[in-house]
Amino acid sequence: MPAPARCAWCGDDPLYVAYHDQEWGRPERDDSKLFEMLILEGAQAGLSWITILRKREGYRRAFHGFDPVKVAAMDENDVERLMQDAGIVRNRLKIRSAIRNAKVFLQMQRQHGSFAGWLWAHVDGRPLLRRHDDERVPASTELSDRVSKALKKAGMNFVGSTVIYAYLQACGVVNDHMSDCFLCPDRG
Repeated sequence: MPAPARCAWCGDDPLYVAYHDQEWGRPERDDSKLFEMLILEGAQAGLSWITILRKREGYRRAFHGFDPVKVAAMDENDVERLMQDAGIVRNRLKIRSAIRNAKVFLQMQRQHGSFAGWLWAHVDGRPLLRRHDDERVPASTELSDRVSKALKKAGMNFVGSTVIYAYLQACGVVNDHMSDCFLCPDRG
């Protein structure tokens, strides 16, 4: 039996295929998962996503299972320790950014009731379904520009529009599965 058609970007790497089939583009409304993806997408800036997927367990271990309260409590000693951790991308700015972003994430939860509520309000609570017949998916959009600007204004970093568009795709706020992918919502 032939494999189902998928978005070409995931190739045939089993880790990538599993991520594509089970996570990417699925609407995520759980704050802890949204925080995890925010940290991972920021870590990915300038690197390939498969690099981050391969280090995901290292990130879970290093960043306390992506508990934003515990990450927000990390200090410069933790930064130095993590700079020696081969299980993550050892970039001082990205490590500090994860800690800073955890603090802002918690502040946004307090202000808005939940980070998910704040994020999903940008699309009236419903995923944007986009149809693509080729590989020309944008790197950023007006939506990612707006969300990025708001996150920066709140105090986050490593949340540029391109990073945020990847984040919106990953968390299913935007569904960019290719039209021939078996996960495209209007396939057929």
